[in-house]
Amino acid sequence: MHMKISLPVLLLPLAFTAMGQVKKTTSVQHYTNSRAPLRQNPYLELPLGAIKPHGWLREMLVRQKNGATGNLDKLYPLVMNERNGWLGGDGDQWERGPYWIDGLLPLAYILDDKELIAKTKPWVEWAIKSQQPDGYFGPSKDYPQEPGIQRDNSRDWWPKMVMLKILKQYYSATGDKRVITLMTNYFRYQLKELPRKPLDHWTFWARYRAGDNLMIVYWLYNITGDKFLLALGDLLHKQTFDYTNAFLNTDMLAKEGSIHCVNLAQGIKEPIVYYQHHPDKKYLDATVKGVGDIRKFNGMAHGLYGGDEALHGNNPTQGSELCSAVEMMFSLESMLEITGNVGYADQLEKIAFNALPTQVSDDYMSRQYFQQANQVMLTRHTRNFDVNHGGTDLCYGLLTGYPCCTSNMHQGWPKFTQNLWYATADKGLSALIYAPSEVKAYVANGTEVSFKEETNYPFEETVRFTLRTNDAVKAVTFPFHLRIPAWCKKGSVKINGNVWQEASSNQVVKINRAWKSGDVVELELPMHIFRNTWYENSMSVERGPLTYALKIGEEAKKIKNDKDPIDYGDSYVEMHPTTPWNYGLLRVAENRLDENYRVEKKGPVSLYPWNPESAPLLIKTKAKRIPSWQIYNEMTGPIPYSVTYMLETAKEEEEITLIPYGCTNLRISQFPVVGR
Repeated sequence: MHMKISLPVLLLPLAFTAMGQVKKTTSVQHYTNSRAPLRQNPYLELPLGAIKPHGWLREMLVRQKNGATGNLDKLYPLVMNERNGWLGGDGDQWERGPYWIDGLLPLAYILDDKELIAKTKPWVEWAIKSQQPDGYFGPSKDYPQEPGIQRDNSRDWWPKMVMLKILKQYYSATGDKRVITLMTNYFRYQLKELPRKPLDHWTFWARYRAGDNLMIVYWLYNITGDKFLLALGDLLHKQTFDYTNAFLNTDMLAKEGSIHCVNLAQGIKEPIVYYQHHPDKKYLDATVKGVGDIRKFNGMAHGLYGGDEALHGNNPTQGSELCSAVEMMFSLESMLEITGNVGYADQLEKIAFNALPTQVSDDYMSRQYFQQANQVMLTRHTRNFDVNHGGTDLCYGLLTGYPCCTSNMHQGWPKFTQNLWYATADKGLSALIYAPSEVKAYVANGTEVSFKEETNYPFEETVRFTLRTNDAVKAVTFPFHLRIPAWCKKGSVKINGNVWQEASSNQVVKINRAWKSGDVVELELPMHIFRNTWYENSMSVERGPLTYALKIGEEAKKIKNDKDPIDYGDSYVEMHPTTPWNYGLLRVAENRLDENYRVEKKGPVSLYPWNPESAPLLIKTKAKRIPSWQIYNEMTGPIPYSVTYMLETAKEEEEITLIPYGCTNLRISQFPVVGR
């Protein structure tokens, strides 16, 4: 049975301002929700540009603008130049150009930056104008992009999936109707061609990543109502790798090497995307089990999993690819919007506040291809990864490891910003992910409101929302949804200084009331020390959404690359530790964690908190060194099992300092546990 649709569906034409808000083209304004027979989702994405970052989050986006995101055409001209196939040239026609624009375009419109918008326009315009009479769009020349790919490959389905995401975002920001025409014609082409040339006809990537394609098909259906799109959706699902069965009925996630790490990050949302048309509970169950099994068999303290590049277990020295971080974030954002499952919001914040900031340099000019949960040395060296690229995979550089991440890393923070706020199916607003920001949106029967969100979350516990309306006197009634994370034992909601509700963890609180301009909502999310257990019974120290890691002294050295600069860049940065790292945490009873782990605030949260010097919070605790735990193959040797009977440790206890994982370059985040 399909849920009744209570929210009106907007049909074309839609009109948008340059800032991305929906214009009031009728007397009553709502946002596009699902057409029957698609299931109504609890949350709806707002137009691109409706959400503006503030504080540290805006600083992240500005650094992207001034760094590689805003300048990749200059930094990586071998691919991002006028010869690129996505600009009509005879150069690269694969994923790298679209990957870049998939991050650059939302960044440009969120910042309302005319220079960046101008950089995106040639890519968008060429893609739209490239459409051929049969509906195909994109490059049409054969290209030998990857080893083993056959020559007849110019129409490979996969790169177009990235461009479809770009065009959806472009339409959200501009309302350009050409996007609807292009997609309609292309999807008719897909419906005709897929039976003869299925998703894996050219390469296997499309078969694993077609959830992205399916998302756009349903999005377009909600705008146009063209019935053929539902048939195409069923065909895409049938040809896509069967994640539902793999998660529910196989041991795929328990087997190392069973799936590519980025395919998993992108594909995990496919059952939930398909669930919108076929609301069978098995699709929800499969994804919940998949997320749980990733944690069980491959999970690490930073929120991701061992995948370097194939799935590779949970040893904290295995690599985790940067593309996995940004693609898993996008999948979780999509899954949250469709299901309202707040567990996906918790996992999204875990990745965004831990794995993502550490893997990209402060100036956003370089990145690691792989990161390690226990990472004590960044050198050019071949390690126990599934794939090695000249040993450069851990070094910070523009092209170290493999350049897919050079192009794909840019979507992380802009799409995170875009998913801080949602419209709701009950004509309200929701804040399910927390960061300093501001939103303008329509609620109730079309009233425009704005909320300013002031917070230093995830470093502090208070989130303050101030409402503004165009009428200072008249009240407007609508629901306001707030998430209480699973790690928070008891949250508190105040309205205009008075306690409105105390709420237990892992739920959405809905405040349905008559609001007036100037109303203030304060959300308190008390944070406490807790621990998680990982590989070899190792332990992570966590507080709120942040994992904490050993602060290690570091010596960075820029290396000129004379060996293979075309493959891995002209230079890269290596790092060596200058202080001890081989500590075991002392065994402590659960009810004594707070007295053994002392939280210290260094002062106000800086505009850019994500490095060892600016870390706004410290945790001090006692530990013992483990003499037998030493460097092996330029990384930590096998981690001692916790708690090993009679393990030799130093006699003396030492005080060590832990800082947020996202602030580290070198670290131990999964510690052995030793006796006193």
